Amino acid sequence: MDTTKDVQPMTTFRNHSAEIMQHLRTTKRPVILTVDGKAAAVLQDAEAYQGLLDLAAQANAEEGIRQGLEDLRTGNTRSANEVFDEIRAENGIPR
Repeated sequence: MDTTKDVQPMTTFRNHSAEIMQHLRTTKRPVILTVDGKAAAVLQDAEAYQGLLDLAAQANAEEGIRQGLEDLRTGNTRSANEVFDEIRAENGIPR
């Protein structure tokens, strides 16, 4: 991160948005926008943001798999028939 270019006051962004957007596209680094000297927002190009969303989704899927495997290991499971019987009973669906 280049703090002289990657951290900018909101007013600078408001007055020079085209130049900051070009910097963003060129460097692929996020720009931190500040208000009264404190970080207020992060500006990121759409491709990099999508990459973060994809990474978060992958991590979430991996955590779900890890939890499922842990449930199997500890015996915290039920058969599909048991689950379907419960759903039928809760919704008045005959077998």
